[in-house]
Amino acid sequence: MKSRIINEGELRTFAVVFDSGDEVVAGLLDFARGHNISAAEFTGIGAFSDLVLGYFDWQRKSYRRIPIAEQVEVVSLIGNIARGEDGAPTLHPHIVVAKADGSAHGGHLLEGHVRPTLELVVTEAPAYLQRQHDRESGLALIRL
Repeated sequence: MKSRIINEGELRTFAVVFDSGDEVVAGLLDFARGHNISAAEFTGIGAFSDLVLGYFDWQRKSYRRIPIAEQVEVVSLIGNIARGEDGAPTLHPHIVVAKADGSAHGGHLLEGHVRPTLELVVTEAPAYLQRQHDRESGLALIRL
């Protein structure tokens, strides 16, 4: 993974490029920690060799894992970065990917390996965002 600041104003904007074999979720968390990001949004396009989607099962209060073990195009990757209750960055990434036949699959991005590239733009938000555990859902949700 490589990154570069492309705008240094009141709010920083970064270009973040992942290479073949990079795991995106861990890499983006490392990036957020390394740049001390407390609130941001991101968008991206590219491709994966494999990934795991998550669908939140309300009854079980956990993500159902949906593995996709084939080359796919990233049609849309969007999400945010916020601080968890422990102060560390957390991600909330959603993704839609397309298979070779054009069928689309989407959900929460739990993990994914890039092939050949994934290009993100990460833009800091002007305010600190904090996630807190929500008893009803069992999720860490942004609290305003």
